[in-house]
Amino acid sequence: MGHEEANGTITVRVGLKERSYEIIIRAGLLGEVGADLADRKIARRYAVVADDRVAQLFGAELMAGLERAGVAADLLTFPHGEASKNMATVAELASGLARLGLDRGDALIALGGGVSGDITGFLASIYMRGIPFVQVPTTLLAQVDSSVGGKTGVDIPEGKNLLGTFYQPRGVYIDPVVLDHLPARELLNGLAEVIKYGVVYDDAFFRELDRKRSAILARDRGALAGVIARCCTIKSEVVRADEREADLRRILNFGHTLGHAVEAASGYAMAHGMAVATGMAAAGEIAVAKGLWSREEAATLRALIEAYGLPTGVPPQLDRQRIKAYLKTDKKSVAGRPFFVLPVAIGKVIITDQVSEEQIDQALAAA
Repeated sequence: MGHEEANGTITVRVGLKERSYEIIIRAGLLGEVGADLADRKIARRYAVVADDRVAQLFGAELMAGLERAGVAADLLTFPHGEASKNMATVAELASGLARLGLDRGDALIALGGGVSGDITGFLASIYMRGIPFVQVPTTLLAQVDSSVGGKTGVDIPEGKNLLGTFYQPRGVYIDPVVLDHLPARELLNGLAEVIKYGVVYDDAFFRELDRKRSAILARDRGALAGVIARCCTIKSEVVRADEREADLRRILNFGHTLGHAVEAASGYAMAHGMAVATGMAAAGEIAVAKGLWSREEAATLRALIEAYGLPTGVPPQLDRQRIKAYLKTDKKSVAGRPFFVLPVAIGKVIITDQVSEEQIDQALAAA
């Protein structure tokens, strides 16, 4: 299953029977979301949920398109940043929906990056015991990863995404043009997840990322649209086979076991993609220590991560014991034993909880 392309529009279908939906990728799509929603008649009325920064950048264009299409909508905002990804924000937004009079016939639009998508999806899954929502991701990270697949969640002090649901959107609208506004750091943040897809699923894509690196980093729209489409296609295939992360979908956690722990230990000062990049490099070191793949292959992975300007080392100032404490509360852990996704070749990984504390220590030291 690949993607379809016609008249500048790329369409990826996420096949989940009655919960199936389409990911539409097209330059200039942001202002046309309203027309598509008017045709599809998902809801009578919408609330657009965005953080304050994204609302300022893209809110007017999206809202104008909704108004042109005759789609009734209100905009709700919350303070930007991972620190807002908590139950207090969800409760405040829910009160906002109630004050607006939204009911089961209405729906939400998640406009923004992964934080907005996670919060809005979670809110949609619990408001009135579940109302529809659609995703309009505005960061590369959200476009290639978090907006697809139906994972929602918020953080609690003990760890990231420990409260959440599986709740599929009714559609995902991706406009590569919005990436022109993305700070360089945020582009890199998304590229870590892009590299992940090559390592866990597609060695040809991994090699393509090496070949097209200059065009991708220069934000060539054709190159970026192709990258986004391939990542969405891979994720849709994985989600179709394992929607609730019972088996195959866990491969998408490559780099995330240590990555989430590093992110949490930094007090979320370290961006998600940067933490995942260090987690991927560390997982490569663990795979070498366990004899699963060669030092040369680990070096190839590190070289690509570094070529994209991403870190391969855990910041030295982060407390290693604190990182390991977060590993034990990771939601992928069972009885305090964290599961690691480890590469055995570019394009192929295994999942194991058989990683010793010594191997983790060595990976943290090397990374």
